[in-house]
Amino acid sequence: MTEQSPCCEVTVIHEDRVKQVRQNMPPEENLFNLAELFKVFGDTTRIRILYTLFQSEMCVCDIAYLLDMTQSAISHQLRVLKGAKLVRYRKEGRVVYYSLDDEHIKAIFDQGYQHIQERN
Repeated sequence: MTEQSPCCEVTVIHEDRVKQVRQNMPPEENLFNLAELFKVFGDTTRIRILYTLFQSEMCVCDIAYLLDMTQSAISHQLRVLKGAKLVRYRKEGRVVYYSLDDEHIKAIFDQGYQHIQERN
C-alpha cells in the first residue's frame, strides 16, 4: 500500500479570496515578460556589468578591462542587457558608451541586494 499526499477534498474553500486574486492577477503575457526580466539578472557577469554601470557610463573596452574579461564576452552580455532594455548606449565618434536605461534597474538591484544581506 502506497501513502498518498494529503489533498483537499473540496475544489475551493475560500472562493472569495480566489476570485479577488484572480481579478488582480496581471495578464499572462506580463507575467511571462517579468520572468524573462528576472532571467537576465540570473547571470553573474551581467550583474557585474550592471554594478559597473551603476557607478559610471563606460565603453566596452573599459568594462572588459575592469572585469578582466574579453571585449567579445562583454559585448555579448551587453547585447542581452540591451535586448532586455536594461542598458542603453550612445556613440561618441568611434567609441560606444553604455549606461543604465533608467533608475528602475538600480532599484531592482538594490532591493535584491538588500534581501540577500538580510538573510546573512
